[in-house]
Amino acid sequence: VQLQASGGGLVQAGGSLRLSCVVSGRTFSNYAMGWFRQAPGKEREFVAVITWSSRTAYSDSVEGRFTISRDNAQNTVYLQMNSLKPEDTAVYYCTTDRVYRRVAFGRATYSRDREYDYWGQGTLVTVSS
Repeated sequence: VQLQASGGGLVQAGGSLRLSCVVSGRTFSNYAMGWFRQAPGKEREFVAVITWSSRTAYSDSVEGRFTISRDNAQNTVYLQMNSLKPEDTAVYYCTTDRVYRRVAFGRATYSRDREYDYWGQGTLVTVSS
């Protein structure tokens, strides 16, 4: 299974970016997809998840500003990031759920990185003030 993330870059505060992650080697539509991020000197943290049935959940810090979506025909998950803040600066990682068509849903479940098995290489987002 391979995940290829793209779309990162430098943007001014208040701006927008859209991240993409293409998945190969797995039946994409049967698995939830998540985005995590890691800022310099900090631990990796949960950002958003979209389940195989397209339910979504977000961290408090991005709720209302970020939108996760998926295109099963393109094996791609997206993260639309609006109203970006300097504190959003981080390397963003996409990842796949380790459970096929997981029934349980909730941020408490999906915010744990041990619930995911494959990870992309990361794409850097830098937000200037």
